[in-house]
Amino acid sequence: MATAEVMLPSEPMSHKFEPLVRKELSTIAESLNTYSTFDPQRHLNFSPPSKVYSMGDLDLPEDTGVSQVAVSEPFPLFTEETIYRMRAEVLSDAVWDNCQYSSNLAQCQLRGFAAQYAPFVYDAWKNPETLAIISKIAGVDLVTAMDFEIGHINISVKSKQQKSEEHFAVVKRKTAETEEGNAECSREDDKPIVDWHTDSYPFVCVTMLSDCTSMIGGETALKTGNGKILKVRGPQMGCAVVLQGRYIEHQALRAVGAMERITMVTSFRPRSPSLPDDTVLTTVRAVSNLQELYFQFSEYRLEILEERIREQLKNMRETKRGRKHLDTKILKRFLKEQEDFLLHMNDELVLDEHVTAGRIDDSHILRDGNKTRSKKRTRLV
Repeated sequence: MATAEVMLPSEPMSHKFEPLVRKELSTIAESLNTYSTFDPQRHLNFSPPSKVYSMGDLDLPEDTGVSQVAVSEPFPLFTEETIYRMRAEVLSDAVWDNCQYSSNLAQCQLRGFAAQYAPFVYDAWKNPETLAIISKIAGVDLVTAMDFEIGHINISVKSKQQKSEEHFAVVKRKTAETEEGNAECSREDDKPIVDWHTDSYPFVCVTMLSDCTSMIGGETALKTGNGKILKVRGPQMGCAVVLQGRYIEHQALRAVGAMERITMVTSFRPRSPSLPDDTVLTTVRAVSNLQELYFQFSEYRLEILEERIREQLKNMRETKRGRKHLDTKILKRFLKEQEDFLLHMNDELVLDEHVTAGRIDDSHILRDGNKTRSKKRTRLV
């Protein structure tokens, strides 16, 4: 999950956080008060990204993760009307009052609201044409990870004075660099909001809901296999970036010069049950309704297991009908893979009383050779 879009508090907030931007939505909300079904012909504004980086481009093994695709450059995805409708739903009283979370990583997030409170947002990400676009860019057939992770919102808001002061500091720094020929000055927009981390889900699509005209910085920094850093520029309003964030260490750099930054992050996983599912709940467990999160996580994982068992039974029966020898080694390998699958699932379901709301540990940060990258893209037997 891309928590790196939000400003860092030293402590989880004990009160509800309400940015001034909500007060500016009344006119928009009134003009869009009639629910409109998502229509891909009307609401999509897709143009392919100028570049899609592969795992090889990042000097990572090509068979890492579930696809060879690492990250895309920003690309147009939704129309202006679509963004306004999404904002009206996302910043509604119902969402704000029932779905707001904060943590030691993120001051203000809105989560788990789409299915109940934001039908337009929900339909937009569930639409087959939207899924086809994201899947094509990702290089693998994807579905939304689960309903709870549709349209996750990160919010950062600043006052006009803060915006002006930041912009002045950036201009002053760039002037100094030009005059002194020194590009090594400390840059506010090069400072991370969250340290190096990986996401909970295989793929994410990060969509910008704010006007970024005056924004400086805000790139996503990716750690390559040779230790170098690749920066991908942040998306403009209505544009998106697709990232295989579960398998790539990354951080979001601070953006300056804008009063608000609202990003929508929707998580995805492979549609095929034969592909690995390395989803973890580390970065989302403490900022979720555990009943919903655990139910949806368990439901789709058990459905994957069900499909795998059905396929294995089909293969065994076909072997029997063909009077062929049952390969015990293959069967035992299949059973061990499912055993590991269930063990991983069980480990992610931390008992409710052991979860501290708003407290996210650093186990999502990769260390010691990156154990997650050792998981290769292999189809299960």
